Amino acid sequence: MSGFDENPFGEPNINDPFSDPAIRRAVTTSTAATRGLEDYNPFAEQGSQGTAQVRGASNPPIYGGLGATQQPATLQPSNQEAPPPSYARTPQQTVNATLGSTLSPSSDVNPRSEAEWKPRTEEDMQNTSYYLRRNNWPPLPAKCCFQPCFYQDIEVEIHTDFQKIVKQLYRLWIFHGCVLVMNVIGGFILILQDGSFSTFGLGILYLILFTPFSFLCWFRPAYRAFKNDSSFNFMVFFFVFFFQLIVTAIQAIGIPGSGTCGIIMAITMFNSTAAGIFSGLLLLIIALGFILAACGDLLLLTKIHRIYRSSDASVSKAQREFATTFLRNEHVQDAASNVAATAVRAQMANATNQPRY
Repeated sequence: MSGFDENPFGEPNINDPFSDPAIRRAVTTSTAATRGLEDYNPFAEQGSQGTAQVRGASNPPIYGGLGATQQPATLQPSNQEAPPPSYARTPQQTVNATLGSTLSPSSDVNPRSEAEWKPRTEEDMQNTSYYLRRNNWPPLPAKCCFQPCFYQDIEVEIHTDFQKIVKQLYRLWIFHGCVLVMNVIGGFILILQDGSFSTFGLGILYLILFTPFSFLCWFRPAYRAFKNDSSFNFMVFFFVFFFQLIVTAIQAIGIPGSGTCGIIMAITMFNSTAAGIFSGLLLLIIALGFILAACGDLLLLTKIHRIYRSSDASVSKAQREFATTFLRNEHVQDAASNVAATAVRAQMANATNQPRY
């Protein structure tokens, strides 16, 4: 049956040389191989492309005939990315970008964990002038009905050259408070020993008055003086601290009835009994505390005065600061204007009340 036609109704192709399937594949392959890039239409559909291929370096034309196989055209992916669009930055955006690159942690230079980086970032924010600092002194618990009144951080606000002496001054103030507490204890012992209530009562009064007022009147001026290089605060400190030295020296003497357990009071308490010896030794320790406090006052007064003389602070500068900070304060100006208005009204009232002749 191989000699008969497959289609008995068509034209006879028994002797047709192109009816052989192998010859048809060879003709189709040779025709497809002659096609080039001009026959490729990238906008046509996939089905309309037929067997056309893109010839190039990645897909060279195949010559051969019967054993040639067709491969679909492929496009090599490119690793080059389009550059991001560039926008003009404002000066504020440039500053913010620089600040962000400065504060952000670098894993290549100094890798740190997020827990270590976050406190440092908060500390940098607190050191800026735009950060609202909360008062932290006196250190009170959060649930307390009273809140801190001052912001105090010696390592942040005081220059490194003066941090040591400011810390010494702060410890001296704490030592003054401890000595006054011991003085109250000594007054209580005097009550048990001979029934004298004056030392105990005056000791409590000194503890309540001198502890906060010494902080406000000589430590805070010294703190502000070293913080702002203020001549006016230096003058206030020297004036008040000199009287603090005199008062501490009088307390160390221990005049009877003055309310302090000084040297004289300790000597009068010594007797032959064991209670008298114990009371005398305790009062002597308190008297030594007052002596050490007075010596500390004298030492720090001379050291701060030496620093003051070596700086550019002067009395004229203190007067200018007083005029610019105190006299130009709106509260002071309001008070002065009220006093002046009251005086004018009083003069006018006196002028109207005078008899006319």
